[in-house]
Amino acid sequence: MAADKQRKHPLASSFKFGFEGIVEAAAKERNVRIHLAISVFVIVSGFIFSINKYEWIAIILSIGGMISMEMMNTAIERTVDMYTKEYHPLAKQAKDIAAGAVLVFAMSSVLIGLIIFLPRIFAWFN
Repeated sequence: MAADKQRKHPLASSFKFGFEGIVEAAAKERNVRIHLAISVFVIVSGFIFSINKYEWIAIILSIGGMISMEMMNTAIERTVDMYTKEYHPLAKQAKDIAAGAVLVFAMSSVLIGLIIFLPRIFAWFN
């Protein structure tokens, strides 16, 4: 019965909602804007250093994953804040764990970037 009452949206609406979420995150979330700026720098660097298609795949997955993780972290924080403004240890854990997931992905992305770009940077200066 509950499933019958769920509202169904056309596929186009799902894409519209998704793009609205991306725009909202980019407009209001400092960390998303920072990741987008770094992404532009990394993409430009990829062209400058002529990285290969497998390195592009790693870069694209890193960028997409990082921005997605940041947006999920924001969604979790907003959901927790919607339910409680008071300190609660479980609310803190939820927010901290989500932030930790972002940090893990960020560190992995930095390592991928270093593996791809450091040899090229060293070769450029030698």
